[in-house]
Amino acid sequence: MTISLVATSHGTAVPAAQASITALVEAVREASPHLDVREAFVDVQTPSVADVVDDIDGLAVVVPLLLAPGFHVHVDIRQAADRPGVVASGTLGPDPRLTDVLRGRLADAGATKDDVIVLGAAGSTDIRARQSVDAAARQLGAAWGSPVPVGYVGGTGTPIDEIVRDVARSGRRVVVASYLMAPGFFHDRLRECGADAVTRPVLDGLDVAPEMVSLVLDRFADAAGVLDWAAASTSHRVREQM
Repeated sequence: MTISLVATSHGTAVPAAQASITALVEAVREASPHLDVREAFVDVQTPSVADVVDDIDGLAVVVPLLLAPGFHVHVDIRQAADRPGVVASGTLGPDPRLTDVLRGRLADAGATKDDVIVLGAAGSTDIRARQSVDAAARQLGAAWGSPVPVGYVGGTGTPIDEIVRDVARSGRRVVVASYLMAPGFFHDRLRECGADAVTRPVLDGLDVAPEMVSLVLDRFADAAGVLDWAAASTSHRVREQM
């Protein structure tokens, strides 16, 4: 029986974002040729995660290519994974490897220890998502050596432009670390928030950081360890007889 990794992103109409996400999926596929790696989406693009899972005749792990858990994780992905032999992993964040990627983006943007760093994230009405982003900000702050406040675009939470205006009163340069998966509408909003500089998103173009590949594969491995292989085998036999 095969095992599939269903790499599931939000979906976007922005070509640059589509290319960036697909580049991560392709990098995961290249790093693990023994896996059946499939790309799926929860909105905007097709195929949907539910359709991809339904098409798999075997075991599957749905890995959300999302930085924080919100509606799509707790509803769309959970429902798609609600069958024998299928399980959903946790989201990519927070994780020290993401912190490393963010620090690299800050270095690329010329950020220094004299700057005020703000984490810019997509908002959510789900408190679990905001708690996850707060944890990511604490990790980045610990690595950077100073507290990192969080500002949001969309959803709930303090808007990014308010955070930037507040911290700019110190007279120091303000750099926003983009805690977004790919270019697009939300990242454009970050660039308009009044900061002196905004880093590139976690994924940007075809050059995928190796930390992101290992993160996806580790989320897959952690979830695969709790798969109900016996139930999956029974379900597989039933489907063969239909």
